[in-house]
Amino acid sequence: MYHSFLLCFLSSIGSCTNRDISISQSRDSTSGIPQYIVQIVNTCVSGCPPSDIHLHCGWFASARIVNPRTFKRVSYDDCLVNGGKALKTSQAIRFTYSNSFMYPLVFKSAAFC
Repeated sequence: MYHSFLLCFLSSIGSCTNRDISISQSRDSTSGIPQYIVQIVNTCVSGCPPSDIHLHCGWFASARIVNPRTFKRVSYDDCLVNGGKALKTSQAIRFTYSNSFMYPLVFKSAAFC
């Protein structure tokens, strides 16, 4: 029993999971169309960095252009982060979008090696 627990514990060391992808948003105090600042960070300290990160994003749209290499809606409720490239340890992706409301951006999927 102890041996099985130890093997499971050791195999989980160094592997990144969806819990290691931190997504935060805040409203920027500006006049006119509200702006929101989004930050997506890989908090995994060891192991293979996640790539092909997708978020649930509804019909995400912005009155302000968002660089599609940073964040892009590919279809309904599916937005791609960082052009699909790996998000290295402690790397942060930041962008600002403008809309009358804040979109709920929630982890959907990623490749973890």
